[in-house]
Amino acid sequence: MLGRIFTVGGYTLLSRVTGFARDIMLAAILGAGPIADAFFVALRLPNHFRAIFAEGAFSAAFVPAYTHLHNRDALAARLFADRIFTLLLSAQAALLVVAWLFMPQVIALLAPGFASDPARAELAISLTRITFPYLLLITLVTLYGGMLNAMHRFASPAAAPIFLNLSMMLTLALAAFFPNAGYAAAWGVLLAGFLEFFLVAGDAGRSGILPKFTSFKLDADVRGFFRALGPATLGSMGTQVALFADTIIATFLAAGALSALYYADRLNQLPIGVIGIAIGTVLLPEMSRRITAGDHEGALASQRRAFDFTLLFSIPFVAAFLVVPDVIMRAMFARGAFSKADAAAAGATLAAYAVGLIPFVLIRSAVATFYARKDTATPVKAALTGVAVNVALKIALVGSLAQIGLALATAVGAWVNLLLVVLFATRRKYFAFDRAFLISLVKFSAAGVVLAAALWLTSRWEVSALASMTSLRDETALGILIVVAAAVYGSCILLLFGKRWLATLIRR
Repeated sequence: MLGRIFTVGGYTLLSRVTGFARDIMLAAILGAGPIADAFFVALRLPNHFRAIFAEGAFSAAFVPAYTHLHNRDALAARLFADRIFTLLLSAQAALLVVAWLFMPQVIALLAPGFASDPARAELAISLTRITFPYLLLITLVTLYGGMLNAMHRFASPAAAPIFLNLSMMLTLALAAFFPNAGYAAAWGVLLAGFLEFFLVAGDAGRSGILPKFTSFKLDADVRGFFRALGPATLGSMGTQVALFADTIIATFLAAGALSALYYADRLNQLPIGVIGIAIGTVLLPEMSRRITAGDHEGALASQRRAFDFTLLFSIPFVAAFLVVPDVIMRAMFARGAFSKADAAAAGATLAAYAVGLIPFVLIRSAVATFYARKDTATPVKAALTGVAVNVALKIALVGSLAQIGLALATAVGAWVNLLLVVLFATRRKYFAFDRAFLISLVKFSAAGVVLAAALWLTSRWEVSALASMTSLRDETALGILIVVAAAVYGSCILLLFGKRWLATLIRR
């Protein structure tokens, strides 16, 4: 399992690194003004639907069902995939036509604050019409990726998002040939959809599993898929409703609030994608395989190991995002049209998101124990409760904290979601808080506190005095903090856990 985690995590890390390069270009060229806000609305709309129907609900319902069938009867698995492909492509094509026809009404609903700025609203409508077909393409990518993951082929689905970054960087570099930079970025999104599709479809074709059109029949396997899809959609929709609320509320705030949310979320997504999603992607088919074989103890051991890996690599991000978010934002984005004031606003938003980073990265592994058992209903209860808390807090906090309040509400809602999932899993004996696990939690917490203190002291000792020797002052300061963090955290882990624990974790 470790090798597969590193495969997914490595490609995801490359995706995030190229994503940062893309966002640096976005920040320098678009800044945090009206064009940037319009583009981020255009980017969020297909991404919201993708998270609900593709990467969220669809993966949760399809991957365990396909894995069970593939392990039992390859022919039945192929027929099942063909029928789901036929239905999925037809539904997405219909959604695309409706969205194109009613895009002004969709933008009025998603970004009502733009009503006071007709030019920004019209730009958002035009850009979203360009980006929305990305949803159809990425949905097919998710289908092919789920089939490949069931065969333990993780490379191409994990590498596909890199094309989004590369294609946007290409079109942004050619922004002078577009009406404005927002159009350049939007066409980059659409180009990425085609590139991702051809990459993953090619891998599926070489593996002999590329699905094709067939007559649709509601057989037992398809009915089971829909029984799992319904609750999973509600669960994924709950999370996306909260993100929709962010977008809607932020359009009423001052220009730049949407951009601050976007850049803070981009950094917050680094550990979520590289660690949380990568480990969860590998864990789900692994647990499905073990549970199908009746190895429930092995499934639990895999999940516990996933938790250890997730915490090990996530704690440094939590400490850094909470203690030095301003340095991080200035070093990453404060250039060109993106001012230091914009970086300060995004940094404060990042710190608020970091309050919920642990549940963000753990939730994919936590719900895997239910999805592997084809139970998509139970996580919905936790997700919807978390969303209710999230939205209520957004309304309560936005007046005094603006977009920072939106991010903080998201973090609190994530904690509610995770704690309820763990509670439900413990009640059903899918998970157990034994002494070894509790000791590990205490040790990870201690390492995080020591690391946070070291980062705070280093930043207060004016690392910028060293950094001022170069024109890249903030970048040098961040580099110094990274070196300090690596030394301190590595020493803490070795001292608290020992080499034997690390060796055992890697070998298992």
